[in-house]
Amino acid sequence: MTLAGLVDASVTEAAPALLGWTLLLDGVGGRIVEVEAYGPDDPASHSYRGRTGRNAVMFGPAGRLYVYRSYGIHWCANVVCGADGVGAAVLLRALEPTHGLGVMGARRGGVPRRLLCAGPGRLTQALGIHGEHDGAPLDSPPFELLPPDQPVAWEATRRIGITQGVEREWRYVLRGTPWASRGRPSA
Repeated sequence: MTLAGLVDASVTEAAPALLGWTLLLDGVGGRIVEVEAYGPDDPASHSYRGRTGRNAVMFGPAGRLYVYRSYGIHWCANVVCGADGVGAAVLLRALEPTHGLGVMGARRGGVPRRLLCAGPGRLTQALGIHGEHDGAPLDSPPFELLPPDQPVAWEATRRIGITQGVEREWRYVLRGTPWASRGRPSA
């Protein structure tokens, strides 16, 4: 899938297709290893009750970043997908840190490398993503989204950290990765 292909993809097609891509912000980031899908018919999705000022970016165009503050504590970043007006996005849950490790380490207070980007709040802190990035296109500076050089194997599991729509297996994780946030699938 290409970044432009996110327009035609359903959220459950786009989510696993993003695994293995490299996300960089000003040259800092890594390989996407864990994501979760959130669509318009999903009670756990911000778009479920319709468009608001807070979630407007989720409704398109695809290929932009939807950024929001979770519980007033940390930022979460999502890749918008689907046609304009749909209200679908893929939450970035974890990266394998590969670029700018020193910068990420400083932002995260010197935690072990495995914990730099293991979880949506850690990921955004390590990359320096915050509210001003809401709506930013991922194919323009300061962002780069680079495709993997080979196919990746993944597993679908139940999403974590939500109370509605928990039965949906819309969490996608690279098979065998040590970089996922928690509840990693086996190798």
